[in-house]
Amino acid sequence: MSCPICGEDSVKQFRPFCSKRCADIDLAKWLNGSYSVPSQREDDLDDQIQDAVEIKDRPH
Repeated sequence: MSCPICGEDSVKQFRPFCSKRCADIDLAKWLNGSYSVPSQREDDLDDQIQDAVEIKDRPH
């Protein structure tokens, strides 16, 4: 199995990656939004925006 980041052979300790560095690169891509799982509903974003506005407008 090859590393999905650099293409080198994977190492059992970091599988499916070849090193901690490549595993960390992959994690960073998930955390910064480079990778994402597409929504099945088109209006998900609109719902989230509306929810955020309602929460913001609530009295403290």
